[in-house]
Amino acid sequence: MPTKRRFRWALLPVGIAAAVVLAGCTPTELNGYLPGFEEGAAPTTNRTEMVSGLWVNSWIVLLVVGLVTWGLMGWAAVVYRRRKGQVGLPVQLRYNMPIEIFYTIVPLILVVGFFAFTARDQMTLETQYDNPDVSITAIGKQWAWDFQYNGATADETVWTMGVQAQTDAQGTVISKLPTLYLPVGETVKIKLQSRDVIHSFWIVDFLYKKDLYIGRDNYWSFTPTREGTYAGRCAELCGEYHSNMLFTVKVVSPQEYQDYLDSLRAAGQTGDINAAYDRLQNMPGTGTTTKTEEQGG
Repeated sequence: MPTKRRFRWALLPVGIAAAVVLAGCTPTELNGYLPGFEEGAAPTTNRTEMVSGLWVNSWIVLLVVGLVTWGLMGWAAVVYRRRKGQVGLPVQLRYNMPIEIFYTIVPLILVVGFFAFTARDQMTLETQYDNPDVSITAIGKQWAWDFQYNGATADETVWTMGVQAQTDAQGTVISKLPTLYLPVGETVKIKLQSRDVIHSFWIVDFLYKKDLYIGRDNYWSFTPTREGTYAGRCAELCGEYHSNMLFTVKVVSPQEYQDYLDSLRAAGQTGDINAAYDRLQNMPGTGTTTKTEEQGG
């Protein structure tokens, strides 16, 4: 009993020290140094804390497992080291059922646990809004982005078409990047399409990215919760100028968002551009004829 009491008293200052250290952590540190978390600011979307929670808690579990494993390795190396005067091999043990059960069951529990928490969060992250406040189509192309803000009719639908980033000799971006506008506090559903090869739509501070495939649409639903300007890029190697496939995201007030759409409408940028410049214009089933067929070849 005295030994247990001493052990508990020894743990008390450790617990207090840990609490003090954690209390002094910034939001960035508490969220595993992931982007998108700033002192006194809200998360960037309604999903970012879920992503950071899965990331940080997974690392905590893995670090604990690592410390235990490294500690046992060090203990075994010290306790069972060859002593002076010893020769030959130590006594060999063929089976140790408790240990074998332990190192079989514990990894299984860890794998099942990681899978369960990942599947739970992924189900939430992949749930799409049925009736979002804002519907947008993001179109990837070598090597830039087009953004279409979908309305109920063609006249209400507006768009912008971007070009790849231009850089100087030092690699600094010197051109205007394609910009995606989002209204803060409103539900957003983005339809992701590719005009040519596989791309990946990544808004860094939103802690999420999704691939774009030609001929297959992907979707991403979320709610922006903090106004600001954020960096976006393609996260899938897609050709020579992949590194220049950049874009900017501006999360603004609903009124500023509406004003932006009105400015595109006033500029005549209306209608549907989804398939305007797709590389594959003669996919099977479209009825498009080839030049040889037209010539009767």
